[in-house]
Amino acid sequence: MRELTAIILAAGKGTRMRSDLPKVAHHVADAPMVRWVADACAEAGCSRIILVVGHQQEIIRAIFEDWGNDECAVEFAVQEPQLGTGHAVRCAEPFFEGRPACDVFVLAGDGPLIRAATLATLHERHASSGAKATLATSIISDPSGYGRIVRDEQGRFLAIVEEKNCTPQQREINEVNPSYYCFDSGALFDALARVSRDERTGEFFLTDVPALLLADGVRVEVIDAVPSEDVLSINTPEQLAEVDAILRSRLGAARTTGGMR
Repeated sequence: MRELTAIILAAGKGTRMRSDLPKVAHHVADAPMVRWVADACAEAGCSRIILVVGHQQEIIRAIFEDWGNDECAVEFAVQEPQLGTGHAVRCAEPFFEGRPACDVFVLAGDGPLIRAATLATLHERHASSGAKATLATSIISDPSGYGRIVRDEQGRFLAIVEEKNCTPQQREINEVNPSYYCFDSGALFDALARVSRDERTGEFFLTDVPALLLADGVRVEVIDAVPSEDVLSINTPEQLAEVDAILRSRLGAARTTGGMR
């Protein structure tokens, strides 16, 4: 079995949260939201988690001082300056040098509704298909603000198109990218080295990687595996309260049934 690793992006400031705390350090159901993501990765079988930190990184590091998971090590990569999601992932590349190629989740640290079962489904499809990249997508009624998953007439993946770049027809697509990825580590970093800087923002975007790999002629898989409820973004205190209520309800139901969250 190949090693399973996770890269969690946790360097953002979260300026809309009206707080000095990094966004991923805000608590949801009595724990920092990034801990929920890390816990799901560990439960899904990751042996290493690399957290990409930046803004007030000492706060994120402190969150994991009592990690206490003997089967999953936590390490920290620093993104400074912050030049987009693609740049953030490249900051973790040194942690893979000199090691055999592995499977690697790339996830956002501000998605505490993530489920270990969803990650397990994503990894199973990735491993069984022989893909170099696998995306878990979601079908939601209101896709506003999300990158759309564009497929060909046979239903095969073509690209992730950010909303600002969508044609009117693409804006009608309800399948979105909630940023759940699994990659072959070698293919990931090879493609990231070829990602161009966005002319408008000056950033490098991870969302360019699947299309680059597709153009290389390697397999890119897409699986509709993320429950629509889990896609909720946290960008404001109001959204934080909404996600907190959902997660507390889910945890309460799990305690009642004896099941997992």
